[in-house]
Amino acid sequence: MTPRQSNRRLVPAYLATSGRALPSRNTLDRLSLLHSSGMPVTSDVRPEERRILELLQPGALSLAEVAAHLHLPVSVVKVLVADLVDAGRLFARVPIPEAEQFDRQILERVLDGLRSLKS
Repeated sequence: MTPRQSNRRLVPAYLATSGRALPSRNTLDRLSLLHSSGMPVTSDVRPEERRILELLQPGALSLAEVAAHLHLPVSVVKVLVADLVDAGRLFARVPIPEAEQFDRQILERVLDGLRSLKS
């Protein structure tokens, strides 16, 4: 058996979500930062969800990092994470948007002003 074959899942990924393809919330992004709420893990938590909670015990991870650790597609992990957020077991913070582009003219005027102070 090759190393690639040994990492292969025996159960299809969609079974981890009970066949659901869409998460209950559309605010999750692959860069969403996830951290545990600290709730105790009970017997009603599915194995995949339990693994997510275990991964987040040391600290926060992005949704994409969790997917990589679990060897599951991001789309599947989104469904699992949405369920955990809905149950209050996880907190998810949306990614911070990129800074807006500054107006080039304003930057040039500031630079000109700084140059005039220097002379």
